[in-house]
Amino acid sequence: MSAEGVPVFVGLGSNLDRPARQLRLALRELDDLPHTQLIRHSPLYGSTPLGLPGQPDYVNAVAMLNTSLDAHALLDELQAVEKRHGRERGEHWGPRTLDLDLLLFGEEQIDSPRLQVPHPQMHRRAFVLVPLHDLAPDLELPGVGPLADYLPGAHAHDLWPLPELLDDSRTGAGADRECGRDPSDRE
Repeated sequence: MSAEGVPVFVGLGSNLDRPARQLRLALRELDDLPHTQLIRHSPLYGSTPLGLPGQPDYVNAVAMLNTSLDAHALLDELQAVEKRHGRERGEHWGPRTLDLDLLLFGEEQIDSPRLQVPHPQMHRRAFVLVPLHDLAPDLELPGVGPLADYLPGAHAHDLWPLPELLDDSRTGAGADRECGRDPSDRE
């Protein structure tokens, strides 16, 4: 690792307790992590949830950081941020107040019991690919290939840009409206 640190990308998602606000607060917290700097982040997007039916839509973004932490220390810091936001690890693909996924850690490929980098499903998820492309359109995914090669297969109809300023007064069931969709429009 160089003295300047390593560029990393973190996926952010929330569909509970004012999701856009959860992401905005988390972005500030990412910039406050030890030995880490927030370089920039994508716009916020709304997305259709994977997994359990009936859950609110998600708000998603990707952040680019620079860190001198190792990957597992950064993972510990990310999980501490999730915990401060009330994250409970329950149902796989269930609703959550905050999900922070370490997508890429420089050009490293990591396969440990606690961490897989690149994130194993990222090349199949529009809610990761599109915001990641906003930040780094020429990015190469280590061991996978050029990011741009995966965009055509992304289900972009399940993803929509959100207005820059969202009303923070919406909570819980209002998440669909916070995500820019009317809940009655669900298929």
